Amino acid sequence: MQYVIMLVIVAWLAIADFITGMIKAYVTGTLSSSKMRKGGVNKVGELVVMTTGCGLEAGIKALGKYYDTSTELASFAGTAIALLVFSYILVMEVISILENYAEINPDAAGWITKLLKRLKRNNDKEDK
Repeated sequence: MQYVIMLVIVAWLAIADFITGMIKAYVTGTLSSSKMRKGGVNKVGELVVMTTGCGLEAGIKALGKYYDTSTELASFAGTAIALLVFSYILVMEVISILENYAEINPDAAGWITKLLKRLKRNNDKEDK
């Protein structure tokens, strides 16, 4: 059931990002069918990746039953994969939604820009 919830959250975030992107494009006068098509394909790709991550958990757990491995270890490995994929997509979508909102509402751009700079600065430190 937890994977259904993860998929629903990812789907909702993808839809919200797509909608805020369309609103941003309308507000800025850059509405383009090719960008919407590319954005839609990206969202479908995210759902496929998330579904794959969840499916890997079920597959690894089932495969662990056929070998002398601990089913807990197999379950942990699958769950870790699904959670990593979920976390990455969650952060990526929230950042994208905030970036879209900053362009839609210039009054909010200040605090969003500060927040995103802080996130990117922390991310750059982790990469080094």
